[in-house]
Amino acid sequence: MAFNMDPKKCPMPTQDPKVRAKNFEEVALGYTPEMAVSEAKRCVHCKNKPCVEGCPVGIKIPEFITQVAEGNFEAAYQIISEDSSLPAVCGRVCPQESQCEGRCTRGIKNEPVGIGRLERFVADWHRENTHAEAAVPPSNGHKVAIIGAGPAGLTAAGDLAKMGYKVTVFEALHVAGGVLMYGIPEFRLPKAIVQQEIEGLKALGVDIECNMVIGRILTIDELMGRFGFEAVFIGTGAGLPRFMGIPGESLKGVYSANEFLTRSNLMKAYRPDSKTPIYVGRAVAVVGGGNVAMDAARSALRLGAETVYIVYRRGMEELPARKEEIEHAEEEGIVFKTLCNPVEILSDDKGFVRAIRCIKMELGEPDASGRRRPIEVAGSEFEMDVDTVIMSLGTSPNPLIRTTTPGLETNKHGCIVTGGDDGDTSREGVYAGGDAVTGAATVIKAMGAGKAAAKAIDQYIQNKAKG
Repeated sequence: MAFNMDPKKCPMPTQDPKVRAKNFEEVALGYTPEMAVSEAKRCVHCKNKPCVEGCPVGIKIPEFITQVAEGNFEAAYQIISEDSSLPAVCGRVCPQESQCEGRCTRGIKNEPVGIGRLERFVADWHRENTHAEAAVPPSNGHKVAIIGAGPAGLTAAGDLAKMGYKVTVFEALHVAGGVLMYGIPEFRLPKAIVQQEIEGLKALGVDIECNMVIGRILTIDELMGRFGFEAVFIGTGAGLPRFMGIPGESLKGVYSANEFLTRSNLMKAYRPDSKTPIYVGRAVAVVGGGNVAMDAARSALRLGAETVYIVYRRGMEELPARKEEIEHAEEEGIVFKTLCNPVEILSDDKGFVRAIRCIKMELGEPDASGRRRPIEVAGSEFEMDVDTVIMSLGTSPNPLIRTTTPGLETNKHGCIVTGGDDGDTSREGVYAGGDAVTGAATVIKAMGAGKAAAKAIDQYIQNKAKG
């Protein structure tokens, strides 16, 4: 096979920025088969496979890329699916630049191989061209409960189902998917794709019970008692929003990013016939600099705002969002107001937002996170004329599970404490992973935690069965 020594990745086709800023259709259009084969041939198949070490779920990356390079797209999909339950999702939203592609040998002197783009292509090709039903694995006679149908819970459910366990997933919302459904916009991750991935898990025998708020309708003790589940995995995420604690946060027109995105994504507020409307004013300030902030800002633009600002207390170089998301936001016309921080949200005479007062910042010495600490510049306050403010400052776990599960140890942030990477908690037979343990993190890290916990749960149940 001839290698492709092009120093740059094959560019990803996208919608024109001026067009996409007014619709919720997917921004990235995906590779053609010819593009995928060409990009796959950029892989030099280095001996130590550093890309695999960078993947939280351990996908056999060189092996699947080899199949793509040879045009064997279904074979490539089968290799990916050995380790990932959600390849079409991961190919779209994983921060590959800091994981698999960040370790790629080609990336030392040139651009790394477009591993994420190839994963997306393979998953999409399989979905569009393969219609064979999955075989349900033979039962091993044991059953496990999963709390939360987000990335961690779905991954644990899929891996356990493949081992023969009877798996039931209990989801609080009316639809499965967790943050994939309520948090990530349609233009980055189409919801039909998420649901098709979930249908694949159902085909393996996974039962998903929606509208089941564990801690209210049932407790973990009841699941393991009268319902006979031998182990429980908690993958309830981190859906409790944080605010700054500044004056004016209770005004009309102030949202958490969680509420704003849930209304837009899960409740389809962007549709004219939506039963869950959303107010977006003429000018919007999104406070924060992560991926969620980019999602909220770009959604606000599509919902009709004339001007959308990202207000961030550090500089452009320190923005924690993915480089690709920042570039897409800039292309679409999002205005970045960096090195400034809100100190008050101002009201009109009817209780609505009329402006946000900020103070300019400068960067000092690095703090505990390794980033330069933002310091207020005295006397530099100024006002921005906005009528909507969206706070995107991170999230923490909902307290419901920890307050209804005696003996479950949590830390000062409300996160469940685990004994190690396998997710075992202070309660025997109860495991946890994803954002419920780490606080808000990435989809793929949550999937990695679900995968590790599934393996540990299997060992726990099998050892217990042996006596």
